[in-house]
Amino acid sequence: MYVLKLATFAVLGMTSIAALGHAQSPMSSRASNITPADTRSSIAPALPTPPVGSDAGLNAYLRAAHNALVAGRTGEAQQSLEMAETRVLSRVVSPEQASSPDPDPAVSQIRSALQSLGDGDRGQALQTIDAMAR
Repeated sequence: MYVLKLATFAVLGMTSIAALGHAQSPMSSRASNITPADTRSSIAPALPTPPVGSDAGLNAYLRAAHNALVAGRTGEAQQSLEMAETRVLSRVVSPEQASSPDPDPAVSQIRSALQSLGDGDRGQALQTIDAMAR
């Protein structure tokens, strides 16, 4: 009886460990899950971290996105743009304004660059990023 209980706990333990391993998103170096056309899974893959510090500002993330796109690293470019957007969206508003779109033009420019990236138009994404960096 003791051996049966021990075997049962061992099997349950291995199943739990296997389930934990599947909980993580797969890693991808390619941009994806931006538009319906480039979404192949409801779980977005983890993207490479841009080579800037975690407390970097908007311009550092835009430079990282530019450099990644020039090098063909679209996943890193996507992550850089998403981090740039996070920096821009850090605003203080009243609770009743929380659902209204951010009027900062940088938000729409970053979303436009992401849209171009999702459409597979790296050139347009790069042009949009470069226009913001001026």
